[in-house]
Amino acid sequence: MEHNYNHKSFFNGERIRTTIPVKNRGVAELVGDMSRMGFQGGQLGTSLRIWEKMMDEDVTIFLGLAGAMVPAGLGEFIAYLLRERKVDCLVSTGANLFHDLCEGMGIIHFLGSCCADDAYLNECKIDRIYNVFVSDTELNKADAYISDFVKGLDRERHYSSRELMEMVGRDLPDTTILGAAHKSGVPIFVPALGDSSWGIGMVMALRDGCRVLVDQIKDVDEITRIVERSDKTGVIYIGGGVPKNFIQQTEVITEMVGTYTGGHNYAIQYTTDSPHWGGLSGCTFEEAVSWGKVRKEASKVQVFSDATITVPLVVQALQASGHRRKSYPVYRWSEGDLELSYKRLQDSR
Repeated sequence: MEHNYNHKSFFNGERIRTTIPVKNRGVAELVGDMSRMGFQGGQLGTSLRIWEKMMDEDVTIFLGLAGAMVPAGLGEFIAYLLRERKVDCLVSTGANLFHDLCEGMGIIHFLGSCCADDAYLNECKIDRIYNVFVSDTELNKADAYISDFVKGLDRERHYSSRELMEMVGRDLPDTTILGAAHKSGVPIFVPALGDSSWGIGMVMALRDGCRVLVDQIKDVDEITRIVERSDKTGVIYIGGGVPKNFIQQTEVITEMVGTYTGGHNYAIQYTTDSPHWGGLSGCTFEEAVSWGKVRKEASKVQVFSDATITVPLVVQALQASGHRRKSYPVYRWSEGDLELSYKRLQDSR
């Protein structure tokens, strides 16, 4: 049976050839050209286009960070994004920021082997994260650092994780995530603070008689206020997990309290998780539309690939392209409230 397909209805009048030639080009041009490819190469190239589009408008860009990305080597890439205001708010697992603190203290992660004898590593006090090694003895020093930090806090106050991360970042170089965030005024939220060595260090302080309260509901309120006061919002997820849901649920909260913004305007995710298992880490942005978390007409793309491959490529492409932002949000925090305004940048192109 012969089929007479109307190509214009499929391609909006344009047929884009997927083949891209081999030629001399930089990483920015390469990743940009990849947007014409099929499969995940095309998704990666599209993510760069959407990221650049966000930078051309008054958009507050949220970054969710899950998985062992700092031990794997992405720490300085994330710090660059914060330092250069390619993103405006970070939500991270506690583990990533603990390992970032370690890097700031001179505790390095080094390449090992996934085939190592783990019982022998245990005898040597070496911890393994797939093929990354780190000294357990040195990690204990970082736990003690957190404990000492907590002992210096006001026991009468209720802190949000944002306030704690801002204080820790003061003493760290801006090559670290925490140091870069402090320098550039980017808030960091850690919604599962106890599920990491931050919790270990705080328990050490507790056992020494120092109880400091971290109000995680204050975290929820603070990040929701950022969404409420933003002209538009964009989300970028490296992995999924708690950081993804913590950012996504802000739209549900605004709907419940009567300040609904209509869902995020832009959405990008780099993940190895699949939608068909039903987990949030792999669920599609189309599914998020059903919840009202992402706008129906939002510019959105998901790259189903290892973030240790995709993130260096897209971040390096952002750096190489020289594409600057039109504006970025500035925060003025006060107890129980937030003022947000957009700082205009000259020569943003």
